[in-house]
Amino acid sequence: MDCSLVRTLVHRYCAGEENCVDSRTIYVGHREPPPGAEAYIPQRHPDNRIVSSKYTFWNFIPKNLFEQFRRIANFYFLIIFLVQLIIDTPTSPVTSGLPLFFVITVTAIKQGYEDWLRHKADNAMNQCPVHFIQHGKLVRKQSRKLRVGDIVMVKEDETFPCDLIFLSSSRGDGTCHVTTASLDGESSHKTHYAVQDTKGFHTEEDIDGLHATIECEQPQPDLYKFVGRINVYSDRNDPVVRPLGSENLLLRGATLKNTEKIFGVAIYTGMETKMALNYQSKSQKRSAVEKSMNVFLIVYLCILVSKALINTVLKYVWQSEPFRDEPWYNHKTESERQRNLFLRAFTDFLAFMVLFNYIIPVSMYVTVEMQKFLGSYFITWDEDMFDEDTGEGPLVNTSDLNEELGQVEYVFTDKTGTLTENNMEFKECCIEGHVYVPHAVCNGQVLPDASGIDMIDSSPGAGAREREELFFRALCLCHTIQVKDDDDVDGPRKSPDSGKSCVYISSSPDEVALVEGIQRLGFTYLRLKENYMEILNRENGVERFELLEILSFDSVRRRMSVIVRSATGEIYLFCKGADSSIFPRVIEGKVDQIRSRVERNAVEGLRTLCVAYKRLIPEEYEGVCTLLQAAKVALQDREKKLAEAYEQIEKDLILLGATAVEDRLQEKAADTIEALQKAGIKVWVLTGDKMETAAATCYACKLFRRNTQLLELTTKKIEEQSLHDVLFELSKTVLRHSGSLTRDNFSGLSADMQDHGLIIDGAALSLIMKPREDGSCGNYRELFLEICRNCSAVLCCRMAPLQKAQIVKLIKLSKEHPITLAIGDGANDVSMILEAHVGIGVIGKEGRQAARNSDYAIPKFKHLKKMLLVHGHLYYIRISELVQYFFYKTLYDTAYLTLYNISFTSLPILLYSLMEQHVSIDTLRRDPSLYRDIAKNALLRWRVFIYWTFLGVFDALVFFFGAYFMFENTTVTSNGQIFGNWTFGTLVFTVMVFTVTLKLALDTHYWTWINHFVIWGSLLFYVVFSLLWGGIIWPFLSYQRMYFVFIQMLSSGPAWLVIILLITVSLLPDVLKKVLCRQLWPSATEKVQSTRVHGQSRLPELTLLACRRSSSPWATWPGPHAKQESLSWPPLSSLLHSHSVPVPHGGTTGGQAISPDL
Repeated sequence: MDCSLVRTLVHRYCAGEENCVDSRTIYVGHREPPPGAEAYIPQRHPDNRIVSSKYTFWNFIPKNLFEQFRRIANFYFLIIFLVQLIIDTPTSPVTSGLPLFFVITVTAIKQGYEDWLRHKADNAMNQCPVHFIQHGKLVRKQSRKLRVGDIVMVKEDETFPCDLIFLSSSRGDGTCHVTTASLDGESSHKTHYAVQDTKGFHTEEDIDGLHATIECEQPQPDLYKFVGRINVYSDRNDPVVRPLGSENLLLRGATLKNTEKIFGVAIYTGMETKMALNYQSKSQKRSAVEKSMNVFLIVYLCILVSKALINTVLKYVWQSEPFRDEPWYNHKTESERQRNLFLRAFTDFLAFMVLFNYIIPVSMYVTVEMQKFLGSYFITWDEDMFDEDTGEGPLVNTSDLNEELGQVEYVFTDKTGTLTENNMEFKECCIEGHVYVPHAVCNGQVLPDASGIDMIDSSPGAGAREREELFFRALCLCHTIQVKDDDDVDGPRKSPDSGKSCVYISSSPDEVALVEGIQRLGFTYLRLKENYMEILNRENGVERFELLEILSFDSVRRRMSVIVRSATGEIYLFCKGADSSIFPRVIEGKVDQIRSRVERNAVEGLRTLCVAYKRLIPEEYEGVCTLLQAAKVALQDREKKLAEAYEQIEKDLILLGATAVEDRLQEKAADTIEALQKAGIKVWVLTGDKMETAAATCYACKLFRRNTQLLELTTKKIEEQSLHDVLFELSKTVLRHSGSLTRDNFSGLSADMQDHGLIIDGAALSLIMKPREDGSCGNYRELFLEICRNCSAVLCCRMAPLQKAQIVKLIKLSKEHPITLAIGDGANDVSMILEAHVGIGVIGKEGRQAARNSDYAIPKFKHLKKMLLVHGHLYYIRISELVQYFFYKTLYDTAYLTLYNISFTSLPILLYSLMEQHVSIDTLRRDPSLYRDIAKNALLRWRVFIYWTFLGVFDALVFFFGAYFMFENTTVTSNGQIFGNWTFGTLVFTVMVFTVTLKLALDTHYWTWINHFVIWGSLLFYVVFSLLWGGIIWPFLSYQRMYFVFIQMLSSGPAWLVIILLITVSLLPDVLKKVLCRQLWPSATEKVQSTRVHGQSRLPELTLLACRRSSSPWATWPGPHAKQESLSWPPLSSLLHSHSVPVPHGGTTGGQAISPDL
């Protein structure tokens, strides 16, 4: 027996930190390791096929039907249909089966088509040609045939077919550059590094001779985390072990740039790649309207059951008299007489359920889905929300939450990159207490009238010059910037000291600003070449430093360090980071002077960083290397071990100085926040910045006002008093002025009103979220929430990403259950975006992680104003009317029952729900307070629901009893005949169709020719259909109960009079109610409607289709579901384009392109 096999199995299953469940072993090139090294245990892994589709040819029908019948409404109608098939019911099974079949079929076709597109895309991806090494030669095969362990060659501008460990490249330094735009949206070039012992293998023969195994973690979706190690075998038995991290991993979907070719070994393939693992959908979010719909549906189900029970009881009461139970013309059979009474009663109950089941509108769900899907395009087509600077427009990742945009009560926003531009400008640096201001530079552009170096205070003496230059060198070396000598990569930036074009690229704009700023002070970072960093000093001499280690930045440590060796052999550790992270680790330097300057800059809203260093003797450096190597090669808890190692290394530092960088406020950020506050929305800022910097930004964007009393709940305050005392003191302060503030108080309408602003930091939040020490279930959360509710604005600083999500969840689950919205632009904002009811990503400079994980994406923060106050407002108004209208209009011949909700009354409400504007868009934008009229789901509250239900009951009573009493024992035809049951029913049905359609016409505030066409056209269609259905003998019908009924009814003059009279009586209460309410208790919206200038035009969103069809940069903008390569305008565009619409701003009409002010 092979002892090495036993040893390997024992090691993997019984000992060591690496368990086979948590890690995998990959044999590079499928080559067995040398004898005696370790046993060769083949492992099974999936192939490289990507499957994003949901169905297959065989499981589509059963799986799709199962998913559709999980919806309560669909399942309910299925039961009704089966009941109609099983028992004798008053209506045909077609009346339930046909609408259900229509709904199920349309949904299945839509989902099937979308899945077919996914299959098509999968096949194109899986059949892409890939080059891999086999027996020392380059072989080409389809991507789907790749296996884990294959060695792959990728050329420039090709995408990586799977997740690869980078072995070697055509570049001499063993690096390559990639872009990950398809993964996280970042278009900047990232540098990846080949394994140290394989980077010299440049040919197929060299690579094929490689003996190595890779041990790494099992697949997981984090794009920025990877833990592994490679064992490279040479002639000797002991392998060389090297750590593998994310810098060695090339992800599927990324693209190779500025590198001729690379070789890599496949470690994750197919659905195990990180890109595929990120396909997993986010948790389903449901809007308040959808929840209201479900509640209303349950109420109507209860009404339905009650009606069926009452009618069943009344039937048996009626039949208690023998002559009624068994009249002379309808004798029962013997089997019917002996049938069980309870069984007969249950059958009758089901029959009544079937008869009355039309109060549950099956077509409502289809109409709502269509309204959401089509309505979502109005956001993507909105020209006002297109940013010409970036060429970006808004994106809709889900259309299920459109109406939720009109219900937002809390907005949680990030600061950097969201409220600010994330466009850094180096302002100054402080060295040993001396302040330097270079001539201003912003992203490579020298501002006019700027020259030389300005010293704010006295120049340092000769003894301090060494520290000054050491500070400049630290900033030139302590970063992860890449330098490109290509004039057309991300925009050329010329060095002022040389004619050479130089482009700095970094994932952090702060780093670029600092390096560019120091360049103006005489030190220029040149390049990283063969592991040596080169800088140009003031004397134009090139200094070379060997890069020994990089201690990467992370949001927990809030600092980064590099260890370098100078040309003289001295070893330095340079560290830069937040002041709270650097000062506790400093043992020497002018701490007080620098701290004072840092605090002053923070108050002015500048972003500050501190710089420190220490010298390492060779023995210390050896210890550092040993410590880091042990942490880097660990497969389990590598991040924790690295953090512990960094903590031991980054201590006993000498403080050099600090820098200040300005991140300017975004355009109209202050105007947007002011408008949101006037709309009654509370705005919270959640940021990782220090308190003073964040507070200054809040003042600049008008979140805090001149009369805002700031309340602090910070670590410093808690150190002075206990958390309990601080919370109760704050509670007394905010409740002192006439109890608690109402929603109106913090709207921002009065600038002189006394309000409160709360500032809390991450450490204090942790204490609040932590249960009390006595073990009681109570904690300080409720008291904290009470304080927050009574503050006009809240600033949360020093927040970790998880704490941002905790804050959102805390508010979301509070007793009021407010609707929350989170907006941010970086990966650190994803957690709160996913947690909030509505998540909005800003397409910014920190990549597109936030935009990819959000429900909606916008180019700038200023677009949030129109997103909520206009689009959200209109979406909510429209869909709430749609829902209430469907329950209101909710009988008779099979064809009429089938077509009532599908054809006769659905299209008008669908068009209403897409185009209605109860007030103009300009008015909504000008008067944010109108947003309050729809807050708290105002239009779908129980009071409104009961009113609509009462209206429906009233109309039903008028329809039936009005017709009944008018025609009872009355001759109404020319030959003296009276109306029969079918004629009577047709008359009632006609009144109902006309009433519900005219009710919608009365509710319509914005009329276009499309509304006219659909509303009057639907009535005309009903009349034409009735004439054809009853005027022709249809050969496919075995019996035709409606033959000549409609024509006979119309031939009667009294019938016409009754129809007009009943329609008028039915509509009268709603008209009176609206007139009285507008006169006596008008809402803010109704006041605006009443004072609106007659004839003022309002451009519907649909007219955007007709605008700038050729000149607009977004004319082929992809729709919200972005699977199409291009979008062609629907036929409505040409119709609207030719329709003459008055233009308020002097545009032209009638075939001319209009620029709507949307």
